[in-house]
Amino acid sequence: MKINRRAFLFSSISLLLSSQLGKADEDVFANDHWACLVDTTLCIGCRKCEEACNRANKLIKPPIPFDDKSVFRKFRRPDENAFTVVNEFPGSPSIAQREKETTTVKIQCMHCLDPSCVSACIVGALKKEEDGPVIYNPSICIGCRYCMVACPFEILAYEYSNPLTPRVRKCQFCVNTNKEGKANPACAASCPTEAIVFGKRGELLELARNRINQKKDQYLNHIYGEYEVGGTSWLYLSGRDITEIGFKKLPKEAPPRLTEKIQHSIFKYGAIPIIFYGLLGAIMAYTNRKNKKGE
Repeated sequence: MKINRRAFLFSSISLLLSSQLGKADEDVFANDHWACLVDTTLCIGCRKCEEACNRANKLIKPPIPFDDKSVFRKFRRPDENAFTVVNEFPGSPSIAQREKETTTVKIQCMHCLDPSCVSACIVGALKKEEDGPVIYNPSICIGCRYCMVACPFEILAYEYSNPLTPRVRKCQFCVNTNKEGKANPACAASCPTEAIVFGKRGELLELARNRINQKKDQYLNHIYGEYEVGGTSWLYLSGRDITEIGFKKLPKEAPPRLTEKIQHSIFKYGAIPIIFYGLLGAIMAYTNRKNKKGE
């Protein structure tokens, strides 16, 4: 039996780090975080948000211009050169907008309050800022891509075309721009219909509830992101079922809460790590003796 040293080291580090994970911040519904409210009934599919994001993050310009609506022919996901994309879906945005034949919706990193990507990263390359954004540090990333597997919204992308210094890529919430004092992320600032509103999460939730109460024929009584996977910093208002416009129905509990419960149960008394490393030690000792006999 041969043991891959790299795999052994990797699994050992993972277990050591996992066993030391503390309890996540109890205030997972922190309403003082920066957030954005997207009103899908107001989006006109102009793609100005895509263009502004591309410019603000100095990304490669796409082969199809931003004013070309032919991109709506197929469903798109954010990738390494597009941190946000707009998709078009057949059907009107709401009962009150029957004259419209399609619904357009912007998607990007949701900046979860209890992010699975941060929990999954074994080196801390992803970090949740105190004011809301989930940011990425490429200088310490080891390219394991656990974050991509962990993301419940399937947002994170990887630079497979960059063999030397590949990075995980996603929306950073224009974190640097905000700290320089500008009022909005690039996408929100560029929206001509104010379908994207930037502000404190608590204030945006109140705004969303007011819109729902005032226009019951335009909105479903549901703010997507208020509770999904522990809550997110991007919130959505919709006049139709969220699964019809590119989103998944997700549980309220954040995935890291479930994994941490399992980890805490397993590692509570340190018994499992001792047994695990003892077993690995025995296997390695047996393999070494066998190799020496064969020499």
